[in-house]
Amino acid sequence: MAITRASSRLATMFAHLLAVAMTTLVLVWLLHFREGLAFRSHIKPQIFNIHPLLMIIGVIEIGGEAIMAYKTIPGAKRTQKKVHLMLHLVALITGIVGIYAVFKFHKELSIPHLYTFHSWLGISTICLYGLQWILSFITFAFPHSKSTARAAVAPWHVFGGIVIFLLAICTAVMGLVEKFTFLKLQRTQEALVVNFTGLMIILFSIMVGLVVTFPRL
Repeated sequence: MAITRASSRLATMFAHLLAVAMTTLVLVWLLHFREGLAFRSHIKPQIFNIHPLLMIIGVIEIGGEAIMAYKTIPGAKRTQKKVHLMLHLVALITGIVGIYAVFKFHKELSIPHLYTFHSWLGISTICLYGLQWILSFITFAFPHSKSTARAAVAPWHVFGGIVIFLLAICTAVMGLVEKFTFLKLQRTQEALVVNFTGLMIILFSIMVGLVVTFPRL
């Protein structure tokens, strides 16, 4: 049991370090190698850059922390449930703002919307995320919800959460590859930063999966 708890702590710590590494790398990429960040600017790529930043920090990092909340947040299960629900709400709102940024960028440059598989997958993921959150709130957080209904829905809730998180990971990595191709990056420092960002995303998703298999800290 002691070894298992030590492994759980190590996995949780590593997951948090990967989240910090992801944030650092994406900020270095967007602020140092790209044009920076802005919602309103005559330098239009600054508007686009809001998109990868918020999608990675929101849906992946905060969403991953929400998934791990039942194993990493001390206290009663009711407290963990509230943290889980609120973190997912923050991730959802952040993701929606990130989607808005890329639509704004496309509109201002008269670029067609939703013409790549990455965009199709992204829209599907954020819609499923919103639907999952609403249904989860009604089932698990709404006052006077029936325990029998919660028990029946719980396995599907877990399954849906796993699918949506995997979709988010696939979408993010696909977006990085797409941007890599559009920018025609080769053996440059920027290419290394983009590749390592993708690697951190994949490793983070693996660690989230590992953390939730261990018992509570």
